[in-house]
Amino acid sequence: MLDAAVQAGVEETDDLDWKSELPPAKGLSQTDFPKDVAAMANSGGGVIIYGVRESQKAAQERVAVDELDERYESAMLSAAISAISPPVFGLGVHRLGDAETRAVVVEVPASVDGPHLIYKHDYFAAPVRNGADTVWMKERQIEAMYRARFEERRHAREVLDSLYAEAAAGRDSVSRTWLIAVAHPRVPRVRSRMTRDAARSVIEDASHLSLRYAARESGAHPFESLDRANPRPGLRRWVAVNTAVSERTRWREAWASIHDDGSITLAAAIGGHPMSRDKAFEGGQVRATAIECGIADAMALLRKTARATGHDEYNLRVGVEWTGTGPLTILTIDNFGDVYDSVSTPLHRYTPVETTLNAAGSDLDYHQHVHDLAQDCVNQGGISNLRAISLPERDIANER
Repeated sequence: MLDAAVQAGVEETDDLDWKSELPPAKGLSQTDFPKDVAAMANSGGGVIIYGVRESQKAAQERVAVDELDERYESAMLSAAISAISPPVFGLGVHRLGDAETRAVVVEVPASVDGPHLIYKHDYFAAPVRNGADTVWMKERQIEAMYRARFEERRHAREVLDSLYAEAAAGRDSVSRTWLIAVAHPRVPRVRSRMTRDAARSVIEDASHLSLRYAARESGAHPFESLDRANPRPGLRRWVAVNTAVSERTRWREAWASIHDDGSITLAAAIGGHPMSRDKAFEGGQVRATAIECGIADAMALLRKTARATGHDEYNLRVGVEWTGTGPLTILTIDNFGDVYDSVSTPLHRYTPVETTLNAAGSDLDYHQHVHDLAQDCVNQGGISNLRAISLPERDIANER
């Protein structure tokens, strides 16, 4: 593609910037790199290509750039975060060609956090692309971009509210507690409808991934109650329907959906689980491990959906719904495996946990998100430690 672009003399645009050489690795944050990235992010995203010499803004010839090692790539990602405010996350760095035609493509994602500012000593400014040039925003442009940012936040909350209300609708929270998890991409991409096979693959892959976060024997996973092989069509989504319909299994009812815009929802009954062969917990009594397993499944579904739909940053909300008599109690287990509530804090209202995360980040970082989210959720009930979800460092140590 680069060869064809050079041959055609493709000109620079708002979302395309030719560079003949990489900026120096030393002091990268003090070079023009942060300005170029911020300008591209403020202009709706695009690519900066190192390894093409331009003349009069048009591609003229390929020139090999210096080799890009992991340390330099890490410096690029770090500069996009530390030298730009707010940071530009999700930067993609791609190596192309051999030693004679080596090129580096930096993919800058579209952002809803503009304006992105760069600082020089005591001064700051907001760069933006104007065709082939990078210019500085005027006051009214900055004002308009801030207004757009605040409007996006309001819209994002409305979308989460709608997804959450829809996922919670019709759930019998009077007789048993439900876990509701919903997520929506911050910058939804227009895509064609996901096929049934693709949706099936996402759900199956997610069911395996969730077991890396919380082992099967640690508790009841909502995925075990879903028809994973036969997702059904819904309104711009695929729905994995509940299979726990008998009196013996209905305590583990669960529903999930994958939306065309990259959103996901999960609703799972987590209260009133069996205590023994002939006894069950009250509807407002919830094992902490049930919350952990539900979060592991929801986060695995989010991870696989993000990869299948090409999304990265997501807004996420996890709540626990209980409207029955008496308080909600989150139960834990002791070192002998016995359930107890002596450290539990009775809850008359559960506050949903919200966060923004990069669902396309590294496996280690994402596992840390899973752990931290689960901890926030059980902490509300007075529970300090997780029993089902381990820290990612422990998994690495075990693998070694």
